[in-house]
Amino acid sequence: MDVQHRPDTTADTRRLRIAFAIVLSFVLLLWAVKLAEYFGGLDLTQFGIYPRRTSGLTGVLFSPFIHSSFAHLFANTMPIIVIGTVLLYGYPRAAKILLPIVYLGSGIAVWLFAREAYHIGASGLAFGMLFFVLTVGILRWDRRAIALSLVVFFLYGSMIWGVLPVAREVSFESHLSGALIGVVLAFMLRHRDPEPPRKEYSWEREEAEADDYDSPDRFM
Repeated sequence: MDVQHRPDTTADTRRLRIAFAIVLSFVLLLWAVKLAEYFGGLDLTQFGIYPRRTSGLTGVLFSPFIHSSFAHLFANTMPIIVIGTVLLYGYPRAAKILLPIVYLGSGIAVWLFAREAYHIGASGLAFGMLFFVLTVGILRWDRRAIALSLVVFFLYGSMIWGVLPVAREVSFESHLSGALIGVVLAFMLRHRDPEPPRKEYSWEREEAEADDYDSPDRFM
């Protein structure tokens, strides 16, 4: 079957590799911080977000880099890599706006409304990306957006339940604030990135030509 207007697969692959490299670099930085904390005998929890305490405001910037354990960091690693790569690959223009807003906005929301305890970890960022990709896939409904949202849903759809207060030691407030910001920005930025070029198959072209031939306007 002939296909016309084929996308540049080389550029597509290159964009995917760049997206993966950027996200992987961020995750490696998270691991570097945890390893430095572990081997240095440090406790960085105090640099997390402590709601409604002035000193806790520094956590808005630093908390995503701090994790309570290697298990905590490992739980965030693969979702950030996969969802982050999907986000940067599929929606690079929107990502430039989304990521800083989710990063800072979820932290500020936690500082304003969360329980009084130290809130740490990058899960707020992960939930913001997750809910953005899922929501924008529904709103745009083009082939790439649907495919990307389905990939994320099948791999990490169970994360959705993390917005509920299911465990005391888990900052559902971070999850919820990131998720809400992701949904709102999906509505605002859904057209920020252009839709991929549509494939035109030979049978579609033949049908169009047949319609033009049979059109009454042809004889006018």
